[in-house]
Amino acid sequence: MMRLACFMAAALFGFAVHAETSPQAQDMAWQKAAAKFAPERKAILDKVAKGVAAGPFRPDWASLQGYRSPGWYDDAKFGIFVHWGVYSVPAFGSEWYSRNMYQQGTKEFAHHVATYGPQSRFGYKDFVPMFKAEHFDPDAWATLFREAGAKYVVPVAEHHDGFAMYDSKLSDWTAVKKGPKRDVIGLLAKAIRGQGMHFGVSSHRAEHDWFFDGGRRFDSDVNDPANAELYGPAVAHLSKHDEILSDDWTYVSQAWLDDWLARTAELVGDYHPDLIYFDWWIGHPTFRNTLPDFLSYYYNDGAKRDGVVVNYKLGDLPEGAGTLDIERGQLTGIHPTHWQTDTSISNESWGYIEHDTYKSPTFIIHLLVDVVSKNGNLMLNVGPRADGTIPQAAQDTLRSVGAWLKTNGEAIYGSKPWRTFGEGPTEVKGGMFQDTKTKPYTPEDFRFTTGHGKLYAIELGWPKGNDVTVHSIQPTDKVTKVERLADGGTVAFTQDAKGLHLRLPSHPVGSDAYVYRITLANPIKASP
Repeated sequence: MMRLACFMAAALFGFAVHAETSPQAQDMAWQKAAAKFAPERKAILDKVAKGVAAGPFRPDWASLQGYRSPGWYDDAKFGIFVHWGVYSVPAFGSEWYSRNMYQQGTKEFAHHVATYGPQSRFGYKDFVPMFKAEHFDPDAWATLFREAGAKYVVPVAEHHDGFAMYDSKLSDWTAVKKGPKRDVIGLLAKAIRGQGMHFGVSSHRAEHDWFFDGGRRFDSDVNDPANAELYGPAVAHLSKHDEILSDDWTYVSQAWLDDWLARTAELVGDYHPDLIYFDWWIGHPTFRNTLPDFLSYYYNDGAKRDGVVVNYKLGDLPEGAGTLDIERGQLTGIHPTHWQTDTSISNESWGYIEHDTYKSPTFIIHLLVDVVSKNGNLMLNVGPRADGTIPQAAQDTLRSVGAWLKTNGEAIYGSKPWRTFGEGPTEVKGGMFQDTKTKPYTPEDFRFTTGHGKLYAIELGWPKGNDVTVHSIQPTDKVTKVERLADGGTVAFTQDAKGLHLRLPSHPVGSDAYVYRITLANPIKASP
């Protein structure tokens, strides 16, 4: 019945699936290639079973929904995401080059054939020796990220392409054994923690089950069993839209789920990440029986330390079982539990591509302020070049953000939302992939945070005149003092039914967003 369903789904979406290349047969070819790692895989899975049994989290959703994001993460507010891997070698299209170079009709397919030749002669595997990372300096990266004001850093440990950036015992296709021949994740963990930041990893391994399926439809190196360990099962991805999992008939074997669990647990056991970010495909129904085991194992391990974080997208986990991440998006109001948005400092891609453009410091600072006012964190992505250097435009923007945070971080780090997130005419579009669709903010747009017994009003533009009114602050709030964080100067003010009226200098004091520290006679009440 399963095989018949796969054939019917394939016919529905116009895929040519033949008996000799059925999903089960493709998966078996991968299982054969991965069989040599069976002892190591079993040892890790046995360790998971012991960790699950140790408690306090059980491998069931009722128990896992007792999870709460730890205080260090709630207070951090700003983190750095890093997409770096073999896909930075072609530096074309996006970090999905590994998939799209096998998707006939795409610009990546055409570019690949024109630049490197047919995929039967030069496949994705052939980029691996070109990924030398000769200028990779983990200490320099960590210094830059600390200067940017980040409190945690999350490099991609394995992207959809199946190349592990760490020293995996379950694969020969790792950055230790091939390419850079260095434990990228291990080196970054040491450097980042050495500069006082928390360290996490991102795993996109789940999607690798089908990521190279385009190579099955024509003469390519994906069809060579000798390459099965890198390319994975490459089973047909039978969904009209990647993001709609309820309409996904993609075949997933138990062997693949066991391997996913072992590889993800391996990251926990060897690197003890404070955070793990999962991409969207862990929401596929077949993962529902495997995820609780991993989450229980990871949360139990984190309970021995300062607590850990799992970021998930969409409805991949039941509410409360992890920390919601809204990719390239925002919320329209204060969320009752802590959440996160992630976006890239570059406009076209998460991984490095040539001729990409970069967001301005003002854009990023405004996004950070809006997200924090709504009980969230911002994780900002950077895509280094294949040689390990970070583009100067990205470095400049990061340092500008860091300079703003050095002056105004009192209103951001460790803050809590106020009774309202903000005010002003600019409406934020809620949901995924909406962060660049919000119109530029105006001097009438304010965001609020609380902390240190103070209320912070953050103005997202400098007014043309000397007077500005904050309407959300009413006479009953009894303001006693207003100060500028930028220079410590006091601000003259009056209060009436229309709000708090501030008298400002003729010229901007500071840049990008202007923070007023407000002292109230009554105790501050944070929300939630």
